[in-house]
Amino acid sequence: MKDMKDQFYYFDIYPKVFLENTEVTITIQSKSHKFIFSPEKEYTVILREYNEGNIRNYPERKNYRDFKVNAKNESEIVFTTSFRGEQQHSVVLMEGEKEIVELYLYSLFEDMKGRYPYRGDLHVHTCRSDGRQDPATVCANYRGHGYDFMVVSDHGRYYPSLEAQEFYKDVDIDLNIVEGEEVHMPYTDVHIVNFGGQYSVNGLIEGVKEQYKEKGADVKYRSKNGVCPDIMTMDEYTAEIDALAEELKAPEYINQRSYATCVWAFNHIRKAEGLAIFPHPYWVTGHCIQVPPEFTDYMMETQPFDAFEVLGGERYFEHNGFQTSMYYEDRMKGRHYPIVGSTDTHNSLKSAPGSLICSTIVFCDKNERLSLIKGIKDFYSVAVDTIDPSYRVVGDFRFVRYASFLMENYYPIHDSLCEAEGEMMRMYIYGDKERAKKLLSAAHGEIEDMIKKYFAN
Repeated sequence: MKDMKDQFYYFDIYPKVFLENTEVTITIQSKSHKFIFSPEKEYTVILREYNEGNIRNYPERKNYRDFKVNAKNESEIVFTTSFRGEQQHSVVLMEGEKEIVELYLYSLFEDMKGRYPYRGDLHVHTCRSDGRQDPATVCANYRGHGYDFMVVSDHGRYYPSLEAQEFYKDVDIDLNIVEGEEVHMPYTDVHIVNFGGQYSVNGLIEGVKEQYKEKGADVKYRSKNGVCPDIMTMDEYTAEIDALAEELKAPEYINQRSYATCVWAFNHIRKAEGLAIFPHPYWVTGHCIQVPPEFTDYMMETQPFDAFEVLGGERYFEHNGFQTSMYYEDRMKGRHYPIVGSTDTHNSLKSAPGSLICSTIVFCDKNERLSLIKGIKDFYSVAVDTIDPSYRVVGDFRFVRYASFLMENYYPIHDSLCEAEGEMMRMYIYGDKERAKKLLSAAHGEIEDMIKKYFAN
């Protein structure tokens, strides 16, 4: 997504991320014959703290340290120190009066111990509903775009996500393909995303949704593990919605059945061990926004969902601009809910206008469904707007700052590996399957190895 800085072609520094006030050994590595270190020479390392202000204006603040160091060998300079606070740090390497390179590090508070960044998309469409490419191709394309995890969430259908998982089951890939769907229920026009639920919510009502119409009642198309509730009739469903509406007693200005239906769907997603996402209320459709503002406001007040899709797949300002403004206004009101950002893509090609609009960075212990869901629910996520190269990040300010560091100093390196794996996945679909399988097996684990190298938290 972000072009790699020139210095990353010539130098590396690791680990890049670590806990504050903890002694850490840093290696500056030359990656080019143009920069050969001499063990006989003495170099100067200058460390500056991002939070502490310019030393010319704030001489009393401790934002500047320097010390002498000798090269370990012709390609490595190593030093050990600790860093204060949760912030970015500048590392300038000097040879005499000459600056060789400036690189950057980040120190984190203790609660980030064991939390690593995984970037993903929680709302994606394929040609099984109204998208352009098949599920396997969409997954290959999104790995190539730099995503660590993604869901296939076709309209009214759960089985395309299982199809994507099935296609890659015999090959080693590092992309985490999560099961899911976009839920469309009778009595509401509010869209809902089921991320990681172990059964289909669309498939719960007899003969109503595409999931049932296209694949029938077979449980293998309606669940991940063969376990899901029995299919109910429309009459049974209506009775449940009306009973729930009576129990919830939403204000008169709120459509009772619509709100009860949303709560019913969110509850089922949680029962299925998924993440219940409320997406795009400010999507403009039929010459007006999808969800009336008073309905959206009541949803934000009561928060029956697990996460709000604050950034989604439209390029016009009313969509993400209004939703971001609403999110921060809600924060001022004391409302705090987890957020995600998703492309809601219908065309996964890199050249397509909406394919790279948004993403979510989750800070959690591993790239697995339940860990990702827990990380989001525990407020360890940000939404990233990449409509254009001057990206924006939405979320808690501490994580906005950290994510900005990652966008500049980690993800360009990360994405170069992902791009290669995406091409191998495409080869597995359309080319020499056996060769692709061997290449993917050889590349398997590269991102986790990179995490071990760059993250010491």
